[in-house]
Amino acid sequence: MSNGFFSVPKPTNDPILHYKKGSDERKDVLNAYKEMWNKSIDVPLYIGREKIHSEQKAKMSPPHDHKHKLGTYSLADSAHVHQAIDAALAAKKKWENTSFEHRVSVFLKAADLIAGPYRARINAATMIAQSKNIYQAEIDAACEFVDFLRFNAAFAADIYAQQPAQGNGVINRLEYRALEGFVYAVTPFNFTAIAGNICAAPALMGNVVVWKPSDHQMFSAKIIMDIFEEAGIPPGVINLISGDPVMISDVVLSHPEFSGLHFTGSTAVFKKLWTQIGNNITNYRNYPRIVGETGGKDFIFAHHSARIPELITAITRGGYEFQGQKCSAASRIYLPESIADVVIEGVIDNIKSFSMGSPEDMNNFITAVIHENSFDKLVSYIEQAKKDAEVDVLVGGTYDKSKGYFVHPTLLKTTDPHYTTMETELFGPVVTVYVYPDRDWKNTLALVDTTTEYGLTGAIVAQDRLFIEEASARLRHAAGNFYINDKPSGAVVGQQPFGGARASGTNDKAGSALNLLRWVSPRLIKETLVPAKDYRYPCMD
Repeated sequence: MSNGFFSVPKPTNDPILHYKKGSDERKDVLNAYKEMWNKSIDVPLYIGREKIHSEQKAKMSPPHDHKHKLGTYSLADSAHVHQAIDAALAAKKKWENTSFEHRVSVFLKAADLIAGPYRARINAATMIAQSKNIYQAEIDAACEFVDFLRFNAAFAADIYAQQPAQGNGVINRLEYRALEGFVYAVTPFNFTAIAGNICAAPALMGNVVVWKPSDHQMFSAKIIMDIFEEAGIPPGVINLISGDPVMISDVVLSHPEFSGLHFTGSTAVFKKLWTQIGNNITNYRNYPRIVGETGGKDFIFAHHSARIPELITAITRGGYEFQGQKCSAASRIYLPESIADVVIEGVIDNIKSFSMGSPEDMNNFITAVIHENSFDKLVSYIEQAKKDAEVDVLVGGTYDKSKGYFVHPTLLKTTDPHYTTMETELFGPVVTVYVYPDRDWKNTLALVDTTTEYGLTGAIVAQDRLFIEEASARLRHAAGNFYINDKPSGAVVGQQPFGGARASGTNDKAGSALNLLRWVSPRLIKETLVPAKDYRYPCMD
């Protein structure tokens, strides 16, 4: 143990590189992209010290060119899942007893590896596997991932420094123990940084982890494991398994040493896992921690005092960046009649100017959606909108999956504020506009608050300060991340901790100390310096 009070470097947000033509970073990421594109790999299971290449495998292909084979990833059977749990529990004692200064140094090294020698590789992997353009890959796989690791280190140090008041003749200490057992991390396809953080955050606090990434993020998940391994995370602390998610979850959630779920994904899956945990509650040694960030049906509400160019940009970026595949993407828009036509015209002009194709071409603003099921779902909603009388397709509405899963950015306008695309999370480049009478803004705010089951993100755009104050109050529970005069996406670690309530999750705010507190179990230690020698109190004469 350390004989000094160790402090971590003060974190700052990692600067975003711009990848301008002729820049070194642009050359580096394109070289990495070409190298990884042309090299077939097999992603193993990472269990303890072993990298297991199972007999059962699944194919990896980029969404923007689904006929191209990037390689395969290994599929676990139930024996592998048990093996991963055993490996985690075997590593637990040494890891949780490793001093904070050495645990945190591993993750700080990982941050420096991502910011430096791995930057081009992890960005290129995210471009290839998840069809992100270079800007979206940079702010995710590089900047946000680095920020999670560096800010979490500082947040953890702050947590450990929070100690109880001292009394006369006693010393009070608060120890932040790791949870008993192991943590199950389940991560989505859309953010490489979220995948890395969901398994790293509990591990930083001394926990061991069984990690199940999305099937559609395995290519970049391997880069995450390469980084963690080079950074010095001991074998067994983070174990990666892939395969049938139902089978994996059934094995994990039936284990008596299961101590926590760290989840980002769909609301339906999260509710199912929560139900399983509840049904198994008598089997566990402790009550498991359940942390989840799920879906959203995020809004932009414009007041007639809004500045038109700012509103158009907020809708365009908020709705269509990364093909609308952000849980924070703006997919329902409320516009006042007095400015609706000019705003809609501006958004349409922007959409018509989009270039769409492979992320290797850095001029492309739009690439492909993640897989065929997503493509087919989006097409079904678009085709239904073409038939329904209460909605118009203003732009887009076309699609093509012959080479990649390309859905043209689509803007709908409806006369029904409860039309299905105003209520249902689509997770794609489909945005719906509802126009309201200027004078009816109060009733329309009530619609915003009650139209969907979600409460993740939302934005208001206005210059009228009295409106801003009232709208902020009326929409208090409509969004866990609330934006004024901006799009409702793009949360920055340390600046805008992320999460929402209602059907959007437990709102434990990734990117803040609040999330890390869920992965510790405090122990209060009271030491009496001069213990009493007589049971009698002074009042007893």
